[in-house]
Amino acid sequence: MLKKLSRGLWNFRSLILIILTPLLLLPLPLVDGTKVAQCAFVLLLMAVYWMTEVIPLSMTAMLPAILFPFFGIMKSSDVAKEYFKDFHVLLVGVICLATSIEKWGLHRRIALRLVTMVGVNPAWLILGFMSGCAFLSMWVQNTSAVAMVMPIVDAVLQQILKAKEGSSSCGQDNPNLQLDETGVCTEKKKEAVQDKNQCDEPKEAWTSIQIPAGSAPAAAQEETGAPASASSSKRDVMMCKAMCIGIAYASSIGGITTLPGTSPNLIFSEYLKQIYPKCNSINFGNWLLLCLPISVIMLLLTWIWLYWLFIGSDFGFLWKCGGEQSEKEKAAKKVIEDEYKSLGGMSPQEILTGVVFLVMVFLWLTRSPGFMPGWSSLFPGYTNYITDATVALLLGLLLFILPAYGPSRKYEAMISWEEFQTLMPWKVALLVGGGFALAEGAKESGLSLWVAELLTPLGELPVLATIAVACIIVTSLTELASNAATITIFLPILSPLAEAIHVNPLYVLIPTTLCTSFSFLLPVSNPPNAVVYAYGYISIMDMVKAGLGVNVIGVLSVLLAVATWGVPLFSLDTYPEWAPVLPGFNSTTP
Repeated sequence: MLKKLSRGLWNFRSLILIILTPLLLLPLPLVDGTKVAQCAFVLLLMAVYWMTEVIPLSMTAMLPAILFPFFGIMKSSDVAKEYFKDFHVLLVGVICLATSIEKWGLHRRIALRLVTMVGVNPAWLILGFMSGCAFLSMWVQNTSAVAMVMPIVDAVLQQILKAKEGSSSCGQDNPNLQLDETGVCTEKKKEAVQDKNQCDEPKEAWTSIQIPAGSAPAAAQEETGAPASASSSKRDVMMCKAMCIGIAYASSIGGITTLPGTSPNLIFSEYLKQIYPKCNSINFGNWLLLCLPISVIMLLLTWIWLYWLFIGSDFGFLWKCGGEQSEKEKAAKKVIEDEYKSLGGMSPQEILTGVVFLVMVFLWLTRSPGFMPGWSSLFPGYTNYITDATVALLLGLLLFILPAYGPSRKYEAMISWEEFQTLMPWKVALLVGGGFALAEGAKESGLSLWVAELLTPLGELPVLATIAVACIIVTSLTELASNAATITIFLPILSPLAEAIHVNPLYVLIPTTLCTSFSFLLPVSNPPNAVVYAYGYISIMDMVKAGLGVNVIGVLSVLLAVATWGVPLFSLDTYPEWAPVLPGFNSTTP
């Protein structure tokens, strides 16, 4: 009987947590009864639900629409306004472009071209694929970038593993690549991987992912998850691990480079507009200036770290040029060249997509660069009316109008609504809206001011130490919770902290926003990790060991950036006029 009861409780653990959490938090609004306590109840309830995901993230985000009117914090009509912001318009425009890139195969051409530029030496091949994935994730969803690149990587790895004479290992069937594979393959045991992937789907849920069906590398080792065969040396297996993990990490590293590159960046940008409406410091151009060096530093150090961890400490390849290629290198080169040749010349659709992409980036960079008047100054009197979202939506709309084919065929637009919908992350749109509603409620109820007063003693610490602590906390939490949920929880806490210690809010918010994307430890930390893990080349311990080092690299790179070139770029050493001055607080400056 006791065993049945415990099993029943375990099976209904999600429902039990859903019911118990508000009951345990209920004394907060009942005993205190103030608006601050009531808003804190909503904040804590949403934080628990977001971190445990007992309710879908997007539905948890709807709780302010129910509870704020109930507690008298905000009117229902005012809460509803928070669920659709400039962020959502920008997201729609960016996803239109991503849809066209994926539909017409421009991503494959970009990735293969970048790989062919670096060569097929194992170390350079890893860097080539990482660079290609990082570049793609600057403009499309991180998960999509990995899903685009991994089939190509998988095909190359299979050829490397089969390059030795007498090798018969074979990997996943990949109908997208249409490679001629021989040998007998073993069916992949996918249940465990699929369970992990399904658990992770809400994490930064940009789009649904489908791992190519088929078989896994032969004789996959249960402890290591790595493919192995009689002719595959340990070095080959280690190279497979390094390359696969590098792809997953490169997508997150590339995503931080641009504002639309990943959801935390967009959430931060919109939060800034909402809480500090007079702040015009953040735009596409200066964000790129800050984060591009961070991404390059992180990418190179991560590449070196993975090479050292999995392959060895011999870095002689850095100064060796030319030489006879091994059988594996020749096999990899042939696969990449065949794939690139199979694409043929650039189609008119690819060219048109590329032109729209370049125009969008150019207009983002030149709208309001800061060091000179941008094209938005051509509209005097309402310069600030036009944002990056306006540009993205205009060009996104064009893709629904521009014909994909010439007059010899029936009119068909570059993308259709059905194709757009498959990539549009509606879950993230609702999640972000809930975060904005929560932030506005914290401001209206006075919870933000209460938190600021509570955190005032932190002003005694050096500012960089305070930021480092915040970055470490955020980096740790984002391994277990969704990136978007983590930044949504912390923004309303960290901005009052900055005001309390009289430090430029950007000095605290920018590094913590970037660190939210550093979820490198586990397959369930974010969807890109899960996609790579599902291919069967790596184990969880491989990712944990590699992720610890990359987390350290990431946090140190971010702190270096905000303490050096970030200071003059955003005037971080001065308290801005657009931020409120709270009376009686410390006036320390960085």
